Amino acid sequence: MDRRDFLTARRKKNPAPARTFRTESGLNPYAGPWTKNEVQHLLKRTLFGSTKADTNYFLALTTSQAVDELLTPTAPLPSPPVNDYSPGTADPNVAAGATWVNNPTTDGTLNSARRASFKKWWTGVMINQDRSIREKLTLFWANHFGTETNTIGLSHFIYGHNALLRQNCLGNFKQLVRSVTTDPGMLIYLNGYLNTASAPDENYARELQELFTLGKGPTVAYTEDDVRTAAKVLTGWRINNTTFTVYFDPTKHDTTNKQFSSYYGNTVVTGQAGANGALETDDLIAMIFTKDEVSKFIVRCLYRWFVYYTIDAATETNVIEPLAAIFRTNNYDVKPVLSALFNSEHFFDVLNQSCLIKSPVDNVISCLREFGVVFPNTVTEYADAYGMWNYIHNWLASQNQDIGDPPNVSGWPAYYQAPQFHELWINSDTLPKRNQFTDTMITNGYTRNGKKIIIDAVAFTQTLSNPADPNSLIDDALAILYRVPLSTASKQTIKEQILLSNQTQDYYWTNAWNAYIVNPTDQASFSIINTRLKSLYQYLMNLSEYQLS
Repeated sequence: MDRRDFLTARRKKNPAPARTFRTESGLNPYAGPWTKNEVQHLLKRTLFGSTKADTNYFLALTTSQAVDELLTPTAPLPSPPVNDYSPGTADPNVAAGATWVNNPTTDGTLNSARRASFKKWWTGVMINQDRSIREKLTLFWANHFGTETNTIGLSHFIYGHNALLRQNCLGNFKQLVRSVTTDPGMLIYLNGYLNTASAPDENYARELQELFTLGKGPTVAYTEDDVRTAAKVLTGWRINNTTFTVYFDPTKHDTTNKQFSSYYGNTVVTGQAGANGALETDDLIAMIFTKDEVSKFIVRCLYRWFVYYTIDAATETNVIEPLAAIFRTNNYDVKPVLSALFNSEHFFDVLNQSCLIKSPVDNVISCLREFGVVFPNTVTEYADAYGMWNYIHNWLASQNQDIGDPPNVSGWPAYYQAPQFHELWINSDTLPKRNQFTDTMITNGYTRNGKKIIIDAVAFTQTLSNPADPNSLIDDALAILYRVPLSTASKQTIKEQILLSNQTQDYYWTNAWNAYIVNPTDQASFSIINTRLKSLYQYLMNLSEYQLS
């Protein structure tokens, strides 16, 4: 009972029952308005930020057309990372500016430099994403199949794992699980390459069930014996340290029959000898996918990533279970599930808008993209581009989302740690760093070799519809940067204190802006509006509303 109910309880003969659900909306196709608000909601959940150009582009489509385009990437896959190492790190086989992904090495110094290159590159890929869900889904799967770069060690395997997730992010989940199971990066990370008949290693067998497919919960009842038995099925996978390829070694494989518990219907995976022993891995995965819990668990993971972190009884019935049925009906293809979700009335329900705290990646990359921060050319100025991406990556890491290195195999706690979930992104350490990042980008930026990345407040403002009108300016800026509306009183105060320099008449800003437009080379006119605009955007990005998507 809340405070109002408590104080009025004596006056109520029949008090209303407590609300037990956030929303009762479901997967019926969304038939409401298609305005900038709905477009922004869709784009900020499926992209890292939504630029004005993005919004205008998708506004010209229907809801279903927009969703279909977001789920159908047409841009080529990003070019692989290159040798951007410091001058003190020599690479005898890869020239500066050339890619290293096809030149595997066991050299520790080179692998360290290449791991750093990978993280810079991945940061740049997200900044330069196309108009599709591909990059946000790649990060989703990287969190779901959590690995750590320092544990894998070998940079070409780290890149290969990331490329596998990106290439298959919208494809078949069952096949993705199969590919990840014998991916060399995962084989190293969870000791699969050490799994042998004489000493079965349970690491991957456990996480395959607990984290990657079935999850945990009252209906998930596989046993410790199932983990041990699955480990025996997976024995024999190895990595050739000369060719850096995965192969199956029958001499390391357990060829006995493996019987699972009643949870799996007492299934027996028949032991096979020779090269056929590798086929047992397929039998294991096929057995796991007979359980409906797989579809429900993955749908819940997608829901928490793209919609909201709390799944109540109404959402479980109206959204999760129908989506899980779609998942199973489509043989575990991911795209039909996301299409149904993003086209649904539930996704556009007002209670599911503006309710997610941005992850550090979303916070930082969205800021750069929405303000149109210009980076050096990735081809002709690759060293400076990678240097700038490294600077941005360090901000992500400082806010507790070091891409490529989640805390452990479970991924980042904000996506699984109940009851806080995404609230974990904000604490006394990370919130100041979020503000420090935006403060830095709007004030001084970052300079390297005479080149600077910075939010150009004037250039951004010139893209708005009517920047000479301070009211229109604030409304248009908020429509891009915010998902939570500010009150009229708040906007009036912001306008008067910042754009009008504590005056009350709008012409104090209009005259200043027009003076600059008439003579853009006049430094004094530029300085007046630039100073006010920087203060405006800095203030808006420091408000709590800016942290919501």
